[in-house]
Amino acid sequence: MAKHESERLSKQSEPQLPGETRNSSPFSSGPAQASAGQDCLLLGGQRLHSRFLMGTGRFPSPWVLQEALKASGAEVITFAVRRVNMDSVEDDSVLQHVTERQLTYLPNTSGAKTADEAVRIARLARAAGLGNWIKVEISGNPRTLLPDPFETMKATERLAKDGFVVLSYTSDDPILCKRLEEAGAAAVMPGGSPIGTGLGLLNPYNLGLIVEEANVPVIVDAGIGSPKDAAEAMELGAAAVLANTPIAKATDPVAMARAFRLAIEAGRLAKLAGRIPKKRYASASSSESGSLFGASIPPKIPPAEGIAW
Repeated sequence: MAKHESERLSKQSEPQLPGETRNSSPFSSGPAQASAGQDCLLLGGQRLHSRFLMGTGRFPSPWVLQEALKASGAEVITFAVRRVNMDSVEDDSVLQHVTERQLTYLPNTSGAKTADEAVRIARLARAAGLGNWIKVEISGNPRTLLPDPFETMKATERLAKDGFVVLSYTSDDPILCKRLEEAGAAAVMPGGSPIGTGLGLLNPYNLGLIVEEANVPVIVDAGIGSPKDAAEAMELGAAAVLANTPIAKATDPVAMARAFRLAIEAGRLAKLAGRIPKKRYASASSSESGSLFGASIPPKIPPAEGIAW
């Protein structure tokens, strides 16, 4: 088979992705189908076609990172400012390999222990030309790496007033997420579980409450272990998902990046389509009316001799 013919057949067998118009189904209609190619995420004044934000750490090589980024379709990448060569950003060991792609940088303040440290890191990143988006990440415990709510709140408020687009990484506390929104966060980023654990969504109920109350995008971040978790987060109503470790540490990071891309698309479409309500008891999928044999009547069996019923 000719090479171009093989490529053509391969492309035809690939699942449809957001933004693609190839082979639209004539059997689908309604908001889910209409939104497939137009359902953009508005974040920080930008219109994003991908709802997948990807981290850049822990990949086995720069080439694998590049290929995973292509497979993911992500338009926003995050990285720790403390790991970037601030004197020569264009020669940085990570960023120099992604300059050919049109990406939005989301520097993060990983390693900061106080609001003062986070604000300093954010200002350094902006001065180095990394833009005005910042993910506030302030750990309150070195073992669990859970975010410090008080320092996160203070940093969010100060950075928002300083003109930053602040995405605040926090715990899955609905009240805290609402307070961060009121403090000026452009998005709140509740963790599904402690960062790097792969435990998935430990408290989907709380995440659902956060989504219900939020007037800014809710981006589920941390603890995601597999595409299943990403799809669940999107079905709960999250605007996007951020993941790094489950891709970078997968046996095949490139394939896993694509799996996450498809899972996030599926979860979003499922949310738009509307799932059936949960019921306590069974419900037949077909009506009993029109049965060939009518209603089934159990036969009357007389009791056996000598046996008391």
